[in-house]
Amino acid sequence: MSSKIIYDATIMKFMSLFEAVTKANLKDCINQEGLVIFVVQPNEIGKAIGSKGANVHKLERMLNKKVKIVEYSPEPVSFIKNMVYPLQVKEIKEEDGVYVLAPVDLKTRGMLIGRNAINLRSYESMAKRYFPLKKLKVI
Repeated sequence: MSSKIIYDATIMKFMSLFEAVTKANLKDCINQEGLVIFVVQPNEIGKAIGSKGANVHKLERMLNKKVKIVEYSPEPVSFIKNMVYPLQVKEIKEEDGVYVLAPVDLKTRGMLIGRNAINLRSYESMAKRYFPLKKLKVI
């Protein structure tokens, strides 16, 4: 982890609600505009999502925001794959702290990057919370 993570009262409430609803062990919570990302401990993703996504739907109704659940991995490449899921990448290479993602097709490439690279910067800031990476790139 490169820096200390500080939570405000809203994030603490989200985390408490998530653990109460899912009974899954939570590692982190990130509140972005219109989206709440919950990072769960390894092997907790099934419990967190629930049967047919029941917990995700319940949380989205309660929070009135979109919810994304990501499984943490101590391995950066594995964590990045979990983070961009359901988008598929052929491979992720690391070159001097720069992680290069190779998407399977052009449509996936566009969705990884997003308008004005907003998705890519979001993934990058999320990965920087746990790993000392310089940048994420899509080729």
